[in-house]
Amino acid sequence: MTFRLPSGGHVDRDTQLQFTFDGRVLTGHPGDTLASALLAHGVHQVARSVKLGRPRGIMAAGVEEPNAVVQLEKPFPEPMQTATTVELYDGLVARSLSGQGRLATEPDPARYDAKHLHCDVLVVGAGPAGLVAARTAARAGARVVLVDDQPEPGGSLLGSNEYLDLKPAVEWARAIADELRATPDVEVLDRTTAFGAYDDGFVLAVQHRTSGAARQRVWRIRARQTVLATGAHERPIVFPDNDRPGILLAGAARTYLHRYGVLPGRRAVVFTMDDSAYATAIDLADAGVEVPLVVDVRPAAPENWTAACAERGIEVRTGAAVTATDGAERVTGVRVAGELIPCDTLLVSGGWTPAVHLFSQQRGALRYEPALGAYLPDGDLPTARVAGSANGTLDFAGCVREGRTAAEKALAGAGIEAPAEIPLPVSDARPRELPPAVEWQIPGAESDADTRFVDLQRDATVSDVLRATGAGLTSLEHVKRYTTIGTAHDQGKTSGMLAAGITAEALGVDLADRRPTTYRPPYTPVAFAALAGRNRGELHDPVRVTALHSWHVEHGAEFENVGQWKRPWYYPQPGEDLHAAVRRECIAARTDVAMMDGSTLGKIDVQGPDAAEFLDLLYTNMMSTLKVGRIRYGVMCGVDGMVIDDGTVIRVAEDRFLVTTTTGNAAMVLDWMEEWLQTEWPHLRVFATSVTEHWATVALVGPRSREVLAGLAPELDVSNDAFGFMTWRDAEVAGIAARVCRISFSGELAYEINVPSWYGLALWEALAEQGITPYGTETMHVLRAEKGYPIIGQDTDGTVTPQDLGMSWAVSKKKADFLGKRSFSRAENQRPDRKQFVGLLPVDPTALLPEGAQVIETAHVPKPPVRMLGHVTSSYPSAALDRTFALALVRSGRERIGETLYVADGDEVVPVTVTESVLYDKEGTRRDG
Repeated sequence: MTFRLPSGGHVDRDTQLQFTFDGRVLTGHPGDTLASALLAHGVHQVARSVKLGRPRGIMAAGVEEPNAVVQLEKPFPEPMQTATTVELYDGLVARSLSGQGRLATEPDPARYDAKHLHCDVLVVGAGPAGLVAARTAARAGARVVLVDDQPEPGGSLLGSNEYLDLKPAVEWARAIADELRATPDVEVLDRTTAFGAYDDGFVLAVQHRTSGAARQRVWRIRARQTVLATGAHERPIVFPDNDRPGILLAGAARTYLHRYGVLPGRRAVVFTMDDSAYATAIDLADAGVEVPLVVDVRPAAPENWTAACAERGIEVRTGAAVTATDGAERVTGVRVAGELIPCDTLLVSGGWTPAVHLFSQQRGALRYEPALGAYLPDGDLPTARVAGSANGTLDFAGCVREGRTAAEKALAGAGIEAPAEIPLPVSDARPRELPPAVEWQIPGAESDADTRFVDLQRDATVSDVLRATGAGLTSLEHVKRYTTIGTAHDQGKTSGMLAAGITAEALGVDLADRRPTTYRPPYTPVAFAALAGRNRGELHDPVRVTALHSWHVEHGAEFENVGQWKRPWYYPQPGEDLHAAVRRECIAARTDVAMMDGSTLGKIDVQGPDAAEFLDLLYTNMMSTLKVGRIRYGVMCGVDGMVIDDGTVIRVAEDRFLVTTTTGNAAMVLDWMEEWLQTEWPHLRVFATSVTEHWATVALVGPRSREVLAGLAPELDVSNDAFGFMTWRDAEVAGIAARVCRISFSGELAYEINVPSWYGLALWEALAEQGITPYGTETMHVLRAEKGYPIIGQDTDGTVTPQDLGMSWAVSKKKADFLGKRSFSRAENQRPDRKQFVGLLPVDPTALLPEGAQVIETAHVPKPPVRMLGHVTSSYPSAALDRTFALALVRSGRERIGETLYVADGDEVVPVTVTESVLYDKEGTRRDG
């Protein structure tokens, strides 16, 4: 017998899928879940309960399903899968479960991966509130991510037959989703469940994929603001024998009807405490299901619905309750006031419980709302707000209004102006008339075998709750652990609120005075394989690009990876290889003017009354004496006295500094700062914040840089007297508010122009219009190496002190203490044969030394063991020097200046002369132009 209607639903009836359940070959359609396909064949019983072995059937239509847990066998064994969330596909093989499932014994052929995503506004849930919120944010020009666990948008609309703006609600939802997909900077992730929400807008979501090599993908989303439109779960009703197959949530039955074109049965009784179940009764009756009775616990029923029921011959009985059910493998009748009413389906609705899980995971406070019998969000969080039925708003008009309001708040929190008001859709949905009844259970006859089930997956009953309270437990958390209610795969989505209410009744207390049980990630079960993922290629690490990346791509830049950043390596012109392009770029920087995207430079805002004292402890040189408006180079050491990073310190105000770091060490330095502030110096009133992405930085380098800057910033006096080396000025450059720093990492007259990231491309294009040559990281390395400026991590290896680098001048002799100071006096750090930073000039000026090659004393490679003096750290051809050169760490290097040593290159050796590390413009005259 088929329970599939001849038309209707969102399944593809033109395509048939074959699947097997408990050895029986059945058919369904694309768009079905395993649950809907089983119901279409009249299969209700899909499992047996874990403790008592009682038959259990499909109860819900989504992630809240407590009963229908199955074992998937093909295409790959997966245990404990809810039939309501398993999308049907051809060849699926599944079986019913009694208790636990079976793990696979063969390797999983699928792949699991993870990706990173950043946005201004994240919207969780593509129901009415979520769709309106996402559209509002998208039309404001925000970067928007919309995630939803369903294959298509609509949320609760998918299970209804309402009309919006004179068209089916599902079409309205699809139109908004299509608009979002066509909008730049908007990402719509379907089949994606947000399962964890953490501090600072970090959300984890898992996507079940139907194509590609990966079965599941974890999205690591970082959002400036989040709108949670996660909906609500319908509550079952607790009464004797409330667990038989054929008992469904009323809203689930409506979903199966309208979304899948499937009837839950032939004769259905509806048992409710809420208006929403009446829509199910009416829709099923119109679809040909016999609905003899609606039983409403409330003393009165909503007039608009009772009139519709009367038209269809449906009796509405108020102030009544279902007190028992009959049947063995499936319900065959219900008892109301002792009367047996035959039926094959019982549809229940005990009200709705808002899905506040993600809000609570972010430490959002909850309050009890007696009118709904549920806990609701108690206000917004700084970076998150809740909208729609997740906020306790159960009417459609209220949901869409809240969606728009939440989006406007999120946009304001992200500093984005809201769009012009968008008209809200007109709905034909009947308004709610009566509040739901809040009754936690229907009493039954006292017996040893209590069958009033609270948590169907755990076989936990009212008696279990009373046993817990009778043992003296008063906390909901303790009752949860005593009874195991809410600890199964569904995490209490249908049972948690019932258990809380029954506990409160037993103790005679108000739920408003009881804290709900803690919601913890994951919201739904997540496979360990998905959490582990694979780290390969672009999935290995987040890929970070600067605000100027699109320009670099357009103009043919080759890129290199620096940390997580994609940085322009060089800009080849037609016919140029790496060396030709870099030579041209170097000549431009040394003889004319050139520019580089320096936005990846680590930038940390350090502020607070004790910021100067903190930086004095952090750096080897003095920072507290730095005047506002000036800049100082600084070296940072570990406790062992070894250099870990270097950069500049800009004093913005008496209590505020901007610290720069090397690109690859930015995160490490911030972590280093926080470690000391939190563990050793908690008394210091200092806050350190990464602002790397806030600023786009352009280095303007070369003899003509002053001339170019003067033309673009006419209000800025760029003379040496007014704007000296290692100072900064605020000015408008190309009409953009900028902070200009007189810093040089090339030895040439140079400026670093910093603007907010949003304006970085406009600044770069204004400079490009001046005909300035862009250069990449390879040219930067050549220029700095010619001047003997070390790169921490390339020219150092964790065993190098400032003194080894020839930077004793950067180590303060006045400060009482700083990190690494004590270690400088260790005997190991005083050895005269320590490796020191020097230059190397190959005797053959065309010989390019391999980086990493070992420096030896002999003119041939001797048999091992070989005494190594050091190694080459950097090696380049130089247009300015008209030859090749290198930098190296060599034992007693400064004492060896003028000596000839040898660099091993395979079986050959290259003779080199040891020089000072500064090879170009030793006097530094070019720095001032």
